[in-house]
Amino acid sequence: MSRNPLNPEIFNLRTVATNLLAGLTVAFVALPLALAFGIGSGLGAQAGLVTAVIAGMIASALGGSRYQVSGPTGAMTVILIPVVALYGATAVLQVGLMASALLILAGLLKLGRHIHRLPTALIEGFTAGIAIVIAMQQVAFVLGVELQASDHIWQSVIDEVRIWLYEPRPWPLIIGILAITANLIGAARWPKLPVALASIIALTVTANFLGLDVDRIGSLPQDFIAPSLDFLSAGNWLGLVPAALAIAFLAGLESLLSAKIADKLAGSYDHDSNRELIGQGVANLVVPFFGGVPATAALARTAVNIRAGATSRLAGFSHGLFLLIFVLLLAPQIGQIPLAALGGVLIATAYHMVRVRELIYTASRSRLDMLVLVITMISTVALDLISALAIGLLLYLVLRRTRLSYLTPVIDPEETLGD
Repeated sequence: MSRNPLNPEIFNLRTVATNLLAGLTVAFVALPLALAFGIGSGLGAQAGLVTAVIAGMIASALGGSRYQVSGPTGAMTVILIPVVALYGATAVLQVGLMASALLILAGLLKLGRHIHRLPTALIEGFTAGIAIVIAMQQVAFVLGVELQASDHIWQSVIDEVRIWLYEPRPWPLIIGILAITANLIGAARWPKLPVALASIIALTVTANFLGLDVDRIGSLPQDFIAPSLDFLSAGNWLGLVPAALAIAFLAGLESLLSAKIADKLAGSYDHDSNRELIGQGVANLVVPFFGGVPATAALARTAVNIRAGATSRLAGFSHGLFLLIFVLLLAPQIGQIPLAALGGVLIATAYHMVRVRELIYTASRSRLDMLVLVITMISTVALDLISALAIGLLLYLVLRRTRLSYLTPVIDPEETLGD
């Protein structure tokens, strides 16, 4: 049963308003990420916006989760950068189209259900690791320093802190801390209110009124390119097959894990894994024709969506629509939002993603569960997402028939009082 008092199947003024407000909140958070991931992929900020708008609407409408928010992600960018370096920007459109066919095929073959066979310890460790990575990705924004590119996120954080210590900027840090504090306290006391949106608006107005020296989103591209078929005539299709397989695997894995985690965050276990694969596939089928990068469900944005009160697909769909409106009508105002405020919102979101009691419960079930959870979490932060899942799953398969897997009687955190 869903813990949300709003029935997602009933559309009335209250449910529509609640979901539109959630979509608006997510759009504010998604905007700088779409710009950043578009630039990081090598195709430019406009490609990120195109992806967030088109994939956000299509995947929400056709996918298998009513909470899911899709768009460009950091994990996908890691795969795209070498593709651009070896084959050029057009190759990103090619691999996106190829990956979309693979995702649709996987959904039709009903391969999505196999995600539920992954051990709970692996999922919990992966989720906690992603939350830590999300928080670490915001360090540069909160400190007001330039993002540092390194092979691993922890190396980037060390470099960013070192730069800040050499030349401290107090105002971004203060705004970031205020955003974190407001969202942590606000979520606890007023869980139904759009605290993230309110804090972003308040901090933007304050920064403008006081004339604070903080980095802003900046000017936004306002023209979306027309559909194009030119990339279909490009070569290298055969050479791009491995990249397309990697993108399809990552998109499917991210989306299905995000859907499963979203169900847990919302307390409603009803997503359709195979439909989710098909929805993501159709979204990625359309995006390349508009110059966008491959998309997948984004766990951080999905978590923001749930925290903002989303109960239906309308929230995720409207997030894409709001992004389009922002770019076309409100570019100057959106450009004034401090990056530190957005970073603070995401750090608070990452905090809510880590449910300590469930981690303790899972780790207490057996020594194998504890080992898989911890190793997967550390690997997610220290290495990358795919490596972390491979290591955690291999560890589980090798040791599951040993004495380490003996279960220990523990109390399920769902059965305890004081929640």
